[in-house]
Amino acid sequence: MDHSALISFWKEEERAPFQGWDFSHVHGRFFESDLPWDYLALARELLPHVQNVLDVGTGGGERLLTLRDVWPPSVTVTEGWPPNVAVASACLTPFGVRVVAARQHPLPFAPNSFALIINRHTGFRSWDVARIMRSGGLFLTQQVDALWGWDLQVAFGVAVAERPSSYELALHYLQTETNLIVEQAAENKGTMTFTDVGALVYYLKAIPWMVPGFTVETHLPYLLALQEKLDRDEKLQFETRQYLLKARKP
Repeated sequence: MDHSALISFWKEEERAPFQGWDFSHVHGRFFESDLPWDYLALARELLPHVQNVLDVGTGGGERLLTLRDVWPPSVTVTEGWPPNVAVASACLTPFGVRVVAARQHPLPFAPNSFALIINRHTGFRSWDVARIMRSGGLFLTQQVDALWGWDLQVAFGVAVAERPSSYELALHYLQTETNLIVEQAAENKGTMTFTDVGALVYYLKAIPWMVPGFTVETHLPYLLALQEKLDRDEKLQFETRQYLLKARKP
């Protein structure tokens, strides 16, 4: 079968622009199963009750902006990926937000700086979170587990080592490295589904750490194998794993 037209389309998807953390380009073609919690709703409940907040790994600031009506007087964000730093600065600084380019630990803040720390999908160190939190402060995080998409990686020939879930490790470190009191802890196994291979190409280019070195040219046999699955009326569906933690500093 001649797949030349499909391959040309996949290469167009490979070149399609991506910025911040905006997957609207594949709206209706990429679906994630619902989570049993609502991270943004939880953050919205907490924000009106604090004087300042740190949003770790804000991306392009898109989600933080949806909470603007409940922002406290002082808002600080960090972002570690240079293209997103520029996007976040353009989006957030007009509203008085302090944007800090930071990806290493310890984060560049003094001890006891923040009443609330929120973090969606950016790595953290428990001891560092505890260090920069004020007494009585709260930490809320939703994280992608290291086991997220392991079967997607296998489908592209990535060697996936056996490892414990990030949820188990995060709980362990919070309870052994800090005096934080865990008030909420939950994990979820779900699915992500792609309606066409082009949407998957766009996804893999947006998050290059999932399949290192991915391009349409270098991974064409894998893409064609997935196209054959679709042609057999099988789903392009892979496992997702996420977890939520909420902790308070005494």
